[in-house]
Amino acid sequence: MAEILALVEARLRTALGEPDARAAVTFLGTDRIEVLRFPDSGSGSSGSHGSHDGADVVRYVTLGMSAQPMADPSAVLADSVKGPRAELLLTVRAGLADTDRVLRPLAVLAASPQVEGVVMASGGSLDLGGPLWPGAPFHSVLIGESGGLVPDLELDAPLEPVRFLPLLPMTPNEAAWKRARGARELQERWLAHGTDLRDPLRRSVPLD
Repeated sequence: MAEILALVEARLRTALGEPDARAAVTFLGTDRIEVLRFPDSGSGSSGSHGSHDGADVVRYVTLGMSAQPMADPSAVLADSVKGPRAELLLTVRAGLADTDRVLRPLAVLAASPQVEGVVMASGGSLDLGGPLWPGAPFHSVLIGESGGLVPDLELDAPLEPVRFLPLLPMTPNEAAWKRARGARELQERWLAHGTDLRDPLRRSVPLD
């Protein structure tokens, strides 16, 4: 487990640079989850449709979720070796909201495969049960495609690669639309309206 997490952190540093902060959360009955904060000045678009070129962004990435494979909740016995592995990545524009308070909600999401048997995959959604950070207009996130900003980390067989899954914040209206129409239609709606998914203050995309 420690070896996997060391490789994951090395991949993150290669892709994102040096973190400027990190926090650790431990939940009863789970492994420790860390959240690393990576500043990125003058970034182009990433994990979003539309962009504000030159805007500073900050990235929050979990570290610890990939130590164990995600197990099918219907399986009688969980395989301790085989199964998908992932970490979560959130990118937001810096300095517009108290986004550093997202650390605990991210850790809660990262612990959910161990706690609830959740298997996270692109196109799925996660309900936070409250705002992503204090005052945030987002109470859930859509899981995006891996392999972009941080390439998948290959591990020795039979271990599956570690995938870095971007989280795309959704307003309650967007989450309801996604449930009714599917992830692809919501993403197409975001794209059609040039939605900056990194904007921590954005409003819901028009859904009429």
